[in-house]
Amino acid sequence: MAIYNLGSINADYFYRVPHLPGPGETLAANGLSRGLGGKGANMSVAAARAGAHTIHIGAVGMDGLWARDQMMESGVDTRHVATLDDTPTGHAIINVDDAGENAIVLLPGANHEIPSKTRAAALSEASPGDTLLVQNETLNQAKTAKTARELGLYVAYAAAPFDATATAAILPFLDFLILNEIEAAQLTAATSKTADALGVADVIVTLGAKGARWLSGDTIRDFPAMPVTPVDTTGAGDTFTGYVLAARDRGLPMEQAIALASRAAALMVTRHGTADVIPDLKEVDEARF
Repeated sequence: MAIYNLGSINADYFYRVPHLPGPGETLAANGLSRGLGGKGANMSVAAARAGAHTIHIGAVGMDGLWARDQMMESGVDTRHVATLDDTPTGHAIINVDDAGENAIVLLPGANHEIPSKTRAAALSEASPGDTLLVQNETLNQAKTAKTARELGLYVAYAAAPFDATATAAILPFLDFLILNEIEAAQLTAATSKTADALGVADVIVTLGAKGARWLSGDTIRDFPAMPVTPVDTTGAGDTFTGYVLAARDRGLPMEQAIALASRAAALMVTRHGTADVIPDLKEVDEARF
């Protein structure tokens, strides 16, 4: 089995700040570092490190070849990452304060220019039962999800950054939906439907420090978060998503997949960085909480 991820690839620029800047405020940073990021890349790296065969569908500019290569070094199949001559790689400016909270500004760049032939070539290799994962940092999510559903793939969607129109368009093609508590409330406001009434087989609502909630048919089950002291919450949700889908792809029941993903996310928030520091399966298994 395999996971095909139509997802963003970003260069993440981290600025350590004493507090998140307010409107009109100029703030001196305490440090700067660059790393691989983007919700798509994060999820692909997480899924690969969780043991799944993960194929990334995306694009970078000529300035982003290092990002593609770093994904490959993390175990991600990057044959379907296009290189664009005239478009910059997407990037994110991430302010992280002393409490581990963050504020992020994104430039989509190549993430909004993924060639249609790149998407088509990747899905032409997929088999029924494989997984397609999409997020909202690229375009053509619903079109790609519809094609994947017709091919018999399990279609998963991380509804972030939240966009009501994009989410409504893709809902009819989904088998799996993951979103946080705020996004769930926004979706309910946009559709007048609660998460358990959307017609999606598996819905997970992440609840931050309170854990996660799984809704499937008549089943509603809460999973507690691991007791850790966070230093950086960036990428924790992406790590959770990648691990859940990788575990499911490897045949684990959803309850076990969520429990494993909760451990991976808890370990992730104790580290500074994004894709560079996503834990592998051995680290998650050996972690003591």
